[in-house]
Amino acid sequence: MQLRYVFSELGQGLRRNVSMHIAVVLTLFVSMTLVGLGVLLNQQRSIATEYLGNQLEIATYLCRTSDVNPSCATAATEAQKQQILDVIESSPEVESYRFETKEEAFDKVKKLLGEEQFAGPNPVMTAEDMSEAYWITLKDPKQFEGITSAVVGLDGVSQVRDERDTVKPLFDSLDTLKYASWGVAGFLLLAALLLVANTIRLAAFARRKEIGIMRLVGASTLYIALPFLLEAVVTAAIGVVLAAGALGAVMWFGVHERISETLSFMPWIGITDFTTALIVIAILGPVLTLLPTLALTRKYLKV
Repeated sequence: MQLRYVFSELGQGLRRNVSMHIAVVLTLFVSMTLVGLGVLLNQQRSIATEYLGNQLEIATYLCRTSDVNPSCATAATEAQKQQILDVIESSPEVESYRFETKEEAFDKVKKLLGEEQFAGPNPVMTAEDMSEAYWITLKDPKQFEGITSAVVGLDGVSQVRDERDTVKPLFDSLDTLKYASWGVAGFLLLAALLLVANTIRLAAFARRKEIGIMRLVGASTLYIALPFLLEAVVTAAIGVVLAAGALGAVMWFGVHERISETLSFMPWIGITDFTTALIVIAILGPVLTLLPTLALTRKYLKV
């Protein structure tokens, strides 16, 4: 009988304030979607940092004839190459290295730009125009200052380039999108809390006579507040389910169907990361509705 009353009050409460509940659901839906997107972007940044940080190398280009660097009077000599090699091998930051010849560097350029660009009797570039280089792989991608400063001033070194600088704009973009989604989600969650407060206030006013009678007959605090708590759970569950569907659509139609196939040079977020985002919003959604409901029922119901 008591449960029948509780669920009857739940149904009446949902019908009585249907417009307010729809507003709460939609606000939670958008905010939880943005929170989930922030989690996914954070996961993707971690994946990109781990993968690209381990894959990209530090390139130490050697001086060549007619080098653009004015400190390179001539091409790097064998003695200078040996000195550079000794510094690389003695560095505790270096995991491995490889030497790239002019021919290997020229082959990379031809693959990138197309061999037809360099065909004919007078090509715009030949292997002799390329620089020899040492490509250095680090033990820890975050620790590179030592080896960089050690080789940059050596004789025979034209320039030192950290290939990770190439993907820095990607990391910055992911961070910007992540924090922007969390920022907007925070404002929407505040709006959801205000809507929850208004919903409880209106529901308590509509049931003020019933609540007064229940207080007089000795009904417990939990028994009186339970319909309000269940309303909060229902609205939160609907909002979370809608947000989960939106995140699933982003994962399937955005990441899986488009981005991962177009930008296949690195791994992208998958089902494990999607599950993490779902867990976050599944916990956050009910918490953000139940906690204010518990606090506000004591104020408006005075139980």
